[in-house]
Formats: sequence, C-alpha cells, structure tokens
Amino acid sequence: MAASSSPRVPSARRTPDETRGSLMSAAFGLVRRRGLAATSVDDICAAAGVSKGAFFHHFRSKDDLAAAAAYHWSAVTEPFFAAAAYHAPADPLDRVLGYIDLRRDMMAGEIAEFTCFVGTMVQEAWATSPAVQAGAWDSMSRHADALVADIEAAKLSRGLGDELNARSLALHMVAAVQGAFILAKASGDAAVGAESAAHLRRYVAQLFAGPGRLTDA
Repeated sequence: MAASSSPRVPSARRTPDETRGSLMSAAFGLVRRRGLAATSVDDICAAAGVSKGAFFHHFRSKDDLAAAAAYHWSAVTEPFFAAAAYHAPADPLDRVLGYIDLRRDMMAGEIAEFTCFVGTMVQEAWATSPAVQAGAWDSMSRHADALVADIEAAKLSRGLGDELNARSLALHMVAAVQGAFILAKASGDAAVGAESAAHLRRYVAQLFAGPGRLTDA
C-alpha cells in the first residue's frame, strides 16, 4: 500500500511530533523508491522539508531513523488492513483468500508505491543494522499474526488438524508476497508480482481443498 503522507506544514510551525512524522514519511517514499543505502540524510531532510539540525534532534543517524520508521510502518499500515473488505465474508477461508486477492490487486501501477518499506530495507540492512532487522521482523511478524485467527478458523471449518501450522502458513504468505515484490522490481513489471500472488492463492486454496490436499510436511 502507499503510505499516506502528512500534509506539508511549514517547518517553523511544526510540532516535534509532526517533524518526526514528516521525516519518517519521507523515508517511506525514498527508501521504497531507491533503497536504504542510496537514500541519504540530506535526501530525507529535503523531502521532509526540515533542516539537518532538526533531523539530528530526533534521530542519531539514518539507521536510527530507519529502525524507528520500521515500527511506525506498522502503525501506518495496520489500520488499512484492519478495515479492508476481505474481513467481511462469513467463511474464514474466504477471508484468507480475500487477503491474498487484496495483495494481488494492490500490485498495480508504480512498483515503488505498492512494495513494502520494511521488506526493502531488511534486504539491505539485515546483516549490518540489528535495529533495522529487529524493526522489520516486528512489522512482518505482526502482519502474519493478524492472519492467524482466520487461518485457524478455516482449519476448524475444514476439519484440518495439526498437519497445518497456522502461524507458519501466515509467515509463508508474508514471505510469498515479499517475494512477489522482488520479482516485480527485478522484472520492472508489476504484473509479474501479481501473477506470483495468484499462484499463492491457488496453493492456499488447495491446502484446504479436502481429500488429496497438500500438507506443509
């Protein structure tokens, strides 16, 4: 999803919280477009419309901002997914598949606008910035955890037992979506990512399909 940006407020009238939020919103857009390494503190300040002194008042370094922004990414995106229409169906499997449909349908238009901020960062910084890695894992695991209840309910409704681990499947779904983003970036074609998400949907549907269904063994 495209993270919403705060309205541009003249820096002299911004509260400290608004300045901090503007810096993180600027980081969302720049890192998704360029990557973390290619985004400088000067770039972030220019995009946020704040001074470098204001940046260092709030953050010790670019990595400090990136780690804070990873946690803020969850705060920005979770309400969007919580309010999404895929929660409406009575059948929990329809809700699980509806989530995948939403992620597939979002893979349209400019690639930088639908790819994941934390997924982009952690591919670069997982071995060099423990704080960024921790923030990215927190965001991704929270996103997976939000899917577990519907997967568990779908298991119960289809008579599946412990052969299907709900949290493991939720994490796989997150991984598959992140992989679809990578394919879209590598190919330069959003449709390639959307096709990958469609394969994920078929796989998950087959897991719950009854006799002869797949297992995660």
